[in-house]
Amino acid sequence: MYGSYARKAALGAVGAVVLLAGCSSSDGGDSGKGTTSPPVSQQPKGDDPFWVNPDGNAAQQVSTYTKGGDSKNAALIRKIASQPTGEWIGPDDPQAEARGFTEAAEKADRDALLVLYNIPHRDCGQHSAGGASDGDAYRAWVDKVAQGIGDRPATVILEPDAVLHMVNECTPQEFHEERYDLLKKAVERLKQQPSVKVYLDAGNAGWQKPDALFQPLQRAGIAEADGFAVNVSNFQTTGASTEFGKALSAKVGGKHFVIDTSRNGNGPYTGGDPNENWCNPPGRALGEPPSTATVDPLVDAYLWVKRPGESDGDCKGGPKAGDWWAEYALGLARNTK
Repeated sequence: MYGSYARKAALGAVGAVVLLAGCSSSDGGDSGKGTTSPPVSQQPKGDDPFWVNPDGNAAQQVSTYTKGGDSKNAALIRKIASQPTGEWIGPDDPQAEARGFTEAAEKADRDALLVLYNIPHRDCGQHSAGGASDGDAYRAWVDKVAQGIGDRPATVILEPDAVLHMVNECTPQEFHEERYDLLKKAVERLKQQPSVKVYLDAGNAGWQKPDALFQPLQRAGIAEADGFAVNVSNFQTTGASTEFGKALSAKVGGKHFVIDTSRNGNGPYTGGDPNENWCNPPGRALGEPPSTATVDPLVDAYLWVKRPGESDGDCKGGPKAGDWWAEYALGLARNTK
């Protein structure tokens, strides 16, 4: 989920994003004459309080198309670039990245949306294999993320797939006890920051039933979290995700949840190998734009946690996980109703 292209963008964001963010006022207008406006601006804060990165991969692609005179494709990619998306914190300098993103968001009078994806034995050795070398390294990494956030507002999506891969036994049993402890302690550490909301990843409506998830979520620290996230990097419809989340919420003390709507506009893909339907499926579309105006009081927000246009892995002709793939991004935009 987090590749070299995304990594370079994140590193650039630590310094450059703060400067670029200064080109837009809190209501999305120009900050003054003599500056070069970024290709995107902030969404209205009332419904969408999350920060739009003016130097993200999609925004860079808009600039490339515009400079090349390709206004048609620039307009398509602007559908992605104009929306706030998750910033996936990398392994090397988490404190600087978290500080850079949250400072830029604060400057724009918005909240940062951060994704933590560095658990040891991540993704069971599949497309997004990697993660911290051991538990001590992971705890130190989370601590640096928290220090980087400081007292600035941030919504954190904690470890996509980490709980699910224990439930479906993709992650070997020998690592389960430590992982539950790491997740629980990560929630506790992040919640020490005064303006942080934490949502534990809880899979999607097409993977596991709520009965299989509530006890693992309890062991992973859901009681101390603000809630859980569903459909991260997946394609289940918002309706199915809402029903799934409500059923799960009833089993974990009425916790609220957020839904990743980044690529669910056409629902899940049902062709080809069912074991690979999640990986760069064709014919998908952007879903509901990020917003805190949702159809159910238990749903805190629709979010674009997965950044549309970044590959799920080297399948179906895509680059490695997390790398920008303009062709796929254009397809998502074209297919959006």
